Amino acid sequence: MLGWLSRLSGLWGQKFAVDEARWVMLDVETSGLDPGRDRLLAIAAIAMRVDWRAGALHLQPGDSFEVVLQQETVTADKDNILLHGIGVQRQREGLIPEQALQAFAEFVGNAPLLAFHAAFDRALIERHLHQYQQPRLANPWLDIEHLCAVTYQGVRARSLDEWMAHFGIQCVARHQAAADTWAECELLQRIWPRVAAQCHSWAEVVRLAGHQRWIAR
Repeated sequence: MLGWLSRLSGLWGQKFAVDEARWVMLDVETSGLDPGRDRLLAIAAIAMRVDWRAGALHLQPGDSFEVVLQQETVTADKDNILLHGIGVQRQREGLIPEQALQAFAEFVGNAPLLAFHAAFDRALIERHLHQYQQPRLANPWLDIEHLCAVTYQGVRARSLDEWMAHFGIQCVARHQAAADTWAECELLQRIWPRVAAQCHSWAEVVRLAGHQRWIAR
């Protein structure tokens, strides 16, 4: 509860202080690919610890989060269900959206949020926060695909599958939020040595990721 109250205080005018030592990688499952219309079905997230002095990045499996949001209307779209693995019953028995979103906000705390093609995840989460009258997240977001692009400029990859194939990363259940999040953490670990060689703070990582706009792809 204190973390939630702290977030509200930040929205009332206090400056948001990013926790540079704890990052949160996340992935969402949805009813479709339109972030402005489709429903948020599930969120999965794994925390990572950054040791700036040692230049090390460590996954924290014990510091993880996963929730299925209860759906008011459940459409038995077999192709969609086969893709994300969240069946009709699980959607009906999920956590009510307000509670699920509050729990997610509590979990992330002041950590920066990372995802592959983060704009999609961010749009879905922010739209649902607004829909269910929850405070917006003040946390900064970062697209790890941008970091991949600037640290491995010779690799002609854009999709998560292409980057995973380049590094030989296996995903136990592709297109399921928890498994995809783990794969994205592995991807960040693979490129981390090149990131750490250039960055010694969160702000420098953000600046590095921004350089992707100048790369011919």
